[in-house]
Amino acid sequence: MHKKFQALLHEYKLEVFHNEHDKRNVEEITSECMHATEEILKENFHYHFHQLPDANRTEIINMINNYTREAILPPVVERIVQRQVVLEKRMEALVHLTERILENLSAEPVTS
Repeated sequence: MHKKFQALLHEYKLEVFHNEHDKRNVEEITSECMHATEEILKENFHYHFHQLPDANRTEIINMINNYTREAILPPVVERIVQRQVVLEKRMEALVHLTERILENLSAEPVTS
C-alpha cells in the first residue's frame, strides 16, 4: 500500500510539473490568462464625486485614472489571473490524486 501511495504522489507531482512547464500547457494557460485579462479590463468602472470638483481637479483625476487603467492595471490583473489559472490546474490535479487514493483505499485487499 505504501508503494502505491508513493507512486500516486509521484504521478501527482509529475502532473503538476507538466501543467506548469510543458510548452503546450504554458501556451494554453497564457492564452486563457490573456482572454480573461481582456474581459476584466473591458469592464467599465466609474467613481462618484460627493461634490462636483473644479475643472482642473477633474482633469488631474482623469489623467490618473487613464494612467492607472492603461499602464498599471493590465500587468497586475494579468499576474493575478495567471496565478488563479495555475492554482485551478493544480487543484484539478489534487482532486484527481484524491480520487485515485480513495479508489485504492476502497479496493479489496489482495491476499497472497
